[in-house]
Amino acid sequence: MTTFDQILPSIRGVLHAQLENLKKLERLVINRDLNGRVRLVVDEKVFDNTEARAALDAIVCALAECLGSHSFPAERMVLFESDVLAVMQGAPNFNLEGFSNVTVVDRLAAETDWATIAPIATGARRTVFFSIKGGVGRSTALAAGAWSLAQVGKRVLVLDIDLESPGISCSLLPNERRPTYGIADWLVEDLVDNGASVFEDMIATSDFSHDGEIYVVPAHGRDPGEYVAKLGRVWMPKIGADGSRQSWSKRLNRLLDDLEKRWQPDVILIDSRAGIDEIASACITDLGAHTVLLFAMNSEQTWSGYRILFRHWRRTRAVSDIRERLQLIGSMIPEVGGVEYFNDLRENAWNVFAEELYDEVPAGELIGDYFSFDETDQTAPHYPLPIRWHRGFAALQSIHSHLQIIDFSEVTSIFGHLPLIEENVYV
Repeated sequence: MTTFDQILPSIRGVLHAQLENLKKLERLVINRDLNGRVRLVVDEKVFDNTEARAALDAIVCALAECLGSHSFPAERMVLFESDVLAVMQGAPNFNLEGFSNVTVVDRLAAETDWATIAPIATGARRTVFFSIKGGVGRSTALAAGAWSLAQVGKRVLVLDIDLESPGISCSLLPNERRPTYGIADWLVEDLVDNGASVFEDMIATSDFSHDGEIYVVPAHGRDPGEYVAKLGRVWMPKIGADGSRQSWSKRLNRLLDDLEKRWQPDVILIDSRAGIDEIASACITDLGAHTVLLFAMNSEQTWSGYRILFRHWRRTRAVSDIRERLQLIGSMIPEVGGVEYFNDLRENAWNVFAEELYDEVPAGELIGDYFSFDETDQTAPHYPLPIRWHRGFAALQSIHSHLQIIDFSEVTSIFGHLPLIEENVYV
């Protein structure tokens, strides 16, 4: 019996066997619905073309037999459309591997798409802090990075988009300085065109600001209110009076653009949700990030998660749009056995990057002509920038008090050189 993971390989097998019939169709769209069932979408001109219709019927029968419960019955499998390209708009889609005229359209419950990468934003540099799992020091590093940037006179905008597990604002703002509202409030109010009522009251200045400023936009305000009820609505698309539809991630990007215009930061630091979910997808793919810092501990869970994500980018051909923005962070390098730990971390990182993200260099070719790196190349995305474990930063609730007494050299010795400003400029 065919399972979900076998759908696309099975389709490829059928189409290879039906190659002569496939050539008689100008374009074939494989529509995979929310339940994982397949239908075919073709140009309505095929309906009246005897030869093309016979070819299509042969393909349909073969697919129905091969896919079983993962396809519609043969008599209901085909949709004839006047504009085939319009069917693909607004949904994740990619060419079926090995077929230039066959496109797969995935209908997903969440209106986010890991495979569509927004262009790098103009204006302030945007850096996303991301990890496959929590508890790796991601938010701590962001807080230390914001503090360091403010020390050298930068205006830093920090967004807590870890909406389901908010925390970065706690390390940068004492409770009495928290603003009235947060990102979740704006996303909910924006649905009814009321975002402006909370916009000015969703940002606060950290008391860590020295020569620069740290502007913090928390997930929620001082009083969370009905946060669970709001959280269930933030993912909703906004439907305009004219029927236009704007996904929640597009709304989030609009908010970020407005915040940048209002507060004029030099740098924007974004704390993403851990894991491969819709929040993380929006942070990494939709906000025009210049750099995505991938936090990693040397564990099977870490490498399995990154491999799944990288493989998806490779399969959907999005890999070339994202890989140059990535930088691995070696998180919480232990005090004892740190050198051995780091070397193992680097080797495992290189294995995953080389197999899923880097180009395969043909024999006799120069590696510099391809996006590929040696394991020990310190300029490579896989080469971990180390963050050392430190007792004073081990708990998020202790960061606020600790940053008030720590000095710049100590932060640098623990957190190293995170790329937060621009290429080749580090703090």
